[in-house]
Amino acid sequence: MSRKCELTGKGPATGNLVSHSNIKTRTRWLPNLKRKQYTIPELSQTVTVRLSTTAIKTIDKLGGIVPALFWAKEEGLSEQLLKIRNQVSKKYKAATKKSASAK
Repeated sequence: MSRKCELTGKGPATGNLVSHSNIKTRTRWLPNLKRKQYTIPELSQTVTVRLSTTAIKTIDKLGGIVPALFWAKEEGLSEQLLKIRNQVSKKYKAATKKSASAK
């Protein structure tokens, strides 16, 4: 399993640690990833994802996983979240067509 956030695509960063004597040592900074479960009411299912802590804060700020899926760029989303995003958008389109035809 890769060390990558499934929502934002944030992954490991590399660089140098520079000492006082200016000696450079290569290093790697890993994202702070957590496993989190979210319920998607539109699909009535639960999803477990690996997210960075900043992505979890963003989901809380936006009001749930579904708005965060539509906020995120497609390049950063995992295959699982991309599939869920497409399913939810189909549900919204079907609901919009029903309400438009009822008028």
